[in-house]
Amino acid sequence: MPLNRRHFVFGALAAPVLAATKKRAVAERPNIVLIVAGDLGAYMLGCYGNSEVRTPNIDRLAQTGVRFQNSFSCSPVGADQSAFAAAGYNCGRSNSAAQAGEFLDAQAPAKPFFLTVDWPSPNAVTAPQKNVDLYAGTGFETVGWDAPAANGTRQEMLRDVRGNLRKFAAALSTLDEQIPTLLAKLQQRGVRDNALIVFTSNGGYLLGRHGLWGDATASDPVNLYEEVVRTPLIWTWPSRFPPQTVRNEVVNSYDLMPALCELAGVAPPAGSHVPSYLPFVYGRRLGKKQSWPDLAFGRIRDAEMARDDRYKLILRKQGKGASELYDETADPKEQTNQVDNPKFVIMRERLTGQLKAWRGVQKAGA
Repeated sequence: MPLNRRHFVFGALAAPVLAATKKRAVAERPNIVLIVAGDLGAYMLGCYGNSEVRTPNIDRLAQTGVRFQNSFSCSPVGADQSAFAAAGYNCGRSNSAAQAGEFLDAQAPAKPFFLTVDWPSPNAVTAPQKNVDLYAGTGFETVGWDAPAANGTRQEMLRDVRGNLRKFAAALSTLDEQIPTLLAKLQQRGVRDNALIVFTSNGGYLLGRHGLWGDATASDPVNLYEEVVRTPLIWTWPSRFPPQTVRNEVVNSYDLMPALCELAGVAPPAGSHVPSYLPFVYGRRLGKKQSWPDLAFGRIRDAEMARDDRYKLILRKQGKGASELYDETADPKEQTNQVDNPKFVIMRERLTGQLKAWRGVQKAGA
């Protein structure tokens, strides 16, 4: 059963992480195109190291802009455009390049716009034969998968992992082909130079890794593996942001709207964590008294996650159920659970305390 991603709750500790500059420049009012992909983990893209799935247009966005290496996502992403509408933006949503073109054709040159393009899951896309043929001989050995897990909820998809991977990859390449059409329309309308494009995802998908197929509900109990929670985040505005830039700070989808609001001089939505991570996009250094927490938190059902720039802790039933601790640097495929390893007790206790503090902030804001 597809995951209702509204059950995801991601956030950051309510702590001041970036002090406002004393002399803030007048905010620019760019046109904004936010592309939100469904069921797309960062590991499926070439710009994140995948050598077998062809996504040249997404990869080109990363080459011309800023790519966040450690972005964690929840839904809805960019759903609240009300603050931009109140500030004079024309706001709209589409789910295809054709619909996006209709919206762009209706825009007046003097008024900025904010367009969200919701890509469907590749599972819901029928690829043309030419894209199916792209993967006829692809073995996906570097992507890799594991033997079916006993707690998997979609065992039928694991009977032919390679064949199903080919279908998923062909559909993803089909979606990737929408980007040149969108860029051409922006160029045609004369707004490409003043258009910020952000590419991200609502959440990832397990394609045989860990012996599972699907999102967080691919297993019982639910999982919070990297393939599910680590998603792409690319900001590209060639006239403003440094190209071919990689940022390693830990950010999550709740951090996105405050950064967009700060960029456009728009009041952020109520409850947003501010100041934002916008300085990272510009390639700026933080001041001596400024810091970024490098922490992401999440919850689905009775499972909670605390993720910093190296370690991930997963608690179930607030620590009363099965727990997991992974060293993402030494063990990026999360094969060895270190939660009971005495060598990691300090890290486990630190993340447990931070998760408890986050839980209290969430409860107070409920």
